[in-house]
Amino acid sequence: MRVSKTNAMRILDGKKVEYKIFTYDNEDGKIHGTAVADKIGKQADTVFKTLVSQSGSDLFVFVIPVSCELDLKKAAKAAGAKKMEMLPVKELKKWTGYVRGGCSPVGMKKLYPTFIDKSAADLDTMIVSAGKIGVQMEVKPQQLAEAVEAKFIELMN
Repeated sequence: MRVSKTNAMRILDGKKVEYKIFTYDNEDGKIHGTAVADKIGKQADTVFKTLVSQSGSDLFVFVIPVSCELDLKKAAKAAGAKKMEMLPVKELKKWTGYVRGGCSPVGMKKLYPTFIDKSAADLDTMIVSAGKIGVQMEVKPQQLAEAVEAKFIELMN
């Protein structure tokens, strides 16, 4: 399947970051992380979802394994905020340019403070959305972190 370049891919190309593309069929509507991991034949602990949270009017990006839940207390602490809540899905496109199921940590409308769960640091590669439903990209965690100026930190229970 031929995939046109997404904004996330163009940014990684510009930063000379190597990545590998995986595509999957999303006609069945199953775009949640563990379904995506199954569809591309990868372990769920190597496939990561991108979550956007807010503290007041400030937005933050958290990248965690698809089978896990974000610990909002740890997220708030990482961001230096008192309280953290998930950005409502209906506001995701307005602030990031992405939709649920196709939200990449790379190429948002603005470079928000980004945190990647520390479990990724031990992996050779990790998989994140390429910025479009049906397209994932595999990258080296350190290169992804450098591309989005992210910190590795514990984000789950």
